[in-house]
Amino acid sequence: MPQVLVVGCGNSELSEQLYDVGYQDIVNIDISEVVIKQMKERNASRRPRMSFLKMDMTQMEFPDASFQVVLDKGTLDAVLTDEEEKTLQQVDRMLAEVGRVLQVGGRYLCISLAQAHVLKKAVGHFSREGWMVRVHQVASSQDQLLEAEPRFSLPVFAFIMTKFRPVTGSALQIFELCAQEQGKPVRLESAERLAEAVRERQQYAWLCSQLYRKAGLGSVSLDLCNGDTGEPRYTLHVVDSPTVKPSRDNHFAIFIIPQGRETEWLFGMEEGRKQLAASAGFRRLITVALHRGQQYEGMDSIQAELSARVMELAPAGMPAQLQVPFLSVGGDIGVRIVQHQDCSPLSGDYVIEDVQGDDKRYFRRLIFLSNRNVVQSEARLLQDVSHRAQKKRKKDRKKHRPADTPEDLPAAPGQSIDKSYLCCEHHKAMIAGLALLKNPERLLETPLALLVVGLGGGSLPLFIHDHFPKSCIHAVEIDPSMLEVATQWFGFSQSDRMKVHIADGLDFITRLAEEEARPHYDVIMFDVDSKDPTLGMSCPPPAFVAQLFLQKVKSILTSEGVFILNLVCRDLGLKDSVLAGLKAVFPLLYVRRIEGEVNEILFCQLHSESKLATPELLEMARALEQTLRKPGKGWDDTYVLSDMLNTVKIV
Repeated sequence: MPQVLVVGCGNSELSEQLYDVGYQDIVNIDISEVVIKQMKERNASRRPRMSFLKMDMTQMEFPDASFQVVLDKGTLDAVLTDEEEKTLQQVDRMLAEVGRVLQVGGRYLCISLAQAHVLKKAVGHFSREGWMVRVHQVASSQDQLLEAEPRFSLPVFAFIMTKFRPVTGSALQIFELCAQEQGKPVRLESAERLAEAVRERQQYAWLCSQLYRKAGLGSVSLDLCNGDTGEPRYTLHVVDSPTVKPSRDNHFAIFIIPQGRETEWLFGMEEGRKQLAASAGFRRLITVALHRGQQYEGMDSIQAELSARVMELAPAGMPAQLQVPFLSVGGDIGVRIVQHQDCSPLSGDYVIEDVQGDDKRYFRRLIFLSNRNVVQSEARLLQDVSHRAQKKRKKDRKKHRPADTPEDLPAAPGQSIDKSYLCCEHHKAMIAGLALLKNPERLLETPLALLVVGLGGGSLPLFIHDHFPKSCIHAVEIDPSMLEVATQWFGFSQSDRMKVHIADGLDFITRLAEEEARPHYDVIMFDVDSKDPTLGMSCPPPAFVAQLFLQKVKSILTSEGVFILNLVCRDLGLKDSVLAGLKAVFPLLYVRRIEGEVNEILFCQLHSESKLATPELLEMARALEQTLRKPGKGWDDTYVLSDMLNTVKIV
């Protein structure tokens, strides 16, 4: 058994408990004579091999290398109450003495609340001495997690400093954090990163304490990271439903969002999650999103992995031993296959992924990782590809293979895209806006000139190209990587009627407007996002709706044409300003709000006397749809043009 020195023992029962489980070679010291006398009397007969000595830990009387372990339960915290020079000098003497009396390979084990100045001092001192520094978070018991009284909100840590033999000229420093009981330590690159990781654990504990004490804290979300890599593995949102009447079984539940569906309104937006929680009927619901790039074996393994952690987020008043239900859509964790991942100099990191939808059909998505919960472009895969993938997945399940390995779907090329299907609701609304053109029932026979700014996956211009055989489309895209993505992964191709210009949309339109024989377009569409996440308007960038630029747009639009704009603006004041600016240039302005999304589609025309009442709009939309639904046109039966214009309002 190791020789153990307990510094600042006080009247704690820790030494006695250690003795009783077999660690009997223990020396306890304290500066208080009264305490030492009391502890000697208490343990003389029952624990004869344990000794108690009155001694100053900054001037210990033991020979060098006398002990294998120095144990400190809160003494460092008690001494290091501030960062005054006198205090720091006393702590330096204490830690130097700890180092002197420990053998090489011995450990200083310090139980602490790890306040920032205490952690900084301890880690700094021992790392400079060449010791290995490891910090463990002391796990709470299940009883503590469910106790009725409010819990102590600060977590307890154990500093374990291992003494290495000094190596002349070596600058090696080792910092590790072990955040869970029996967990694998994570190596960190610096003392600063260790301090940051400890601070994150403290903030998490404080949050758990607040969630335990009261409900309705507002929007609360957090990431749980992979213990080995530090990368986010789960994103949790805490949703309280104070109107739900309490019962024994409806206190708390966990909802696992199927992979690839975290972008849907019900799961990805706060209002959607509130609706989900209310319909589920629990006082508190934790929604869990699974991160791409992580491997998941299935619902059972996720439940085993999360059970202990999510209990820390449980509300007060839960009955003891209550089984917390894990819910999902159809009991499945869904399918997500990353087909391609790359980095664009303009748009940053992005992924192309195939996900399984609610109807078991597969969808291909373009996601910019800078805004990972927003689908940039989406297309449905053809049924035969989906069917083959589904059969293969069932077959592979028998081999107990993880559900999200790349073999679940073929590396489907662009031609596997269902080009007749528009996934995005705002694209459907933009297409419906073509009904505002003159004689919509004849559009399939009418030459149409269209300018589309913002290519993405190319589904919007491709749909127009395939369904309007006389159309001629110029698409403008600032990022050449997106043209490659659209061509390789979304079935996009150029032709004599479809030309892509790699250019800044602002510069392209300005150049056209300045030409003597400037072209005129029947339809101009803006579906372009902002790269600046700090703006209150993410689509389009503000420069695209500036007055001077809108005049240039007007100059290249035909007299009877329509300018269609996808607007995503959360700043109400800014949105009012944008609408007023558009109205000043385009006297006739219709607005169509996309249900469940922030998007609004604006239809702008030049002549206010041309405005149509809702019944007339719907009649024109039906006329256009009837033409498009003709046999052989490959029209999607779920797409009703008139539905897209049913809620249009005139500004």
